[in-house]
Amino acid sequence: MTTTTLAPAATSPTSRFLRALPVIGGLIRAVEREIDTIYYILVIALTALVFAVQTWGLPALVLTALALVPVMFVILIILARP
Repeated sequence: MTTTTLAPAATSPTSRFLRALPVIGGLIRAVEREIDTIYYILVIALTALVFAVQTWGLPALVLTALALVPVMFVILIILARP
């Protein structure tokens, strides 16, 4: 019986760069191993946002919304494609 290792699906320079980053690369590899991990990551991010708003108030919420503007533009572009 032979053992095979799975190579990363994407080997673009951007993909390699993201996988080399300490926190983001670990999250990407964890989601690749088990897709249910994404739910834990979302809960942790939402909890961090709640704690940030409790600590710093409205500026934390405004900066989060500002950071999510490009994400929403990408989602709207994807949805608007024919």
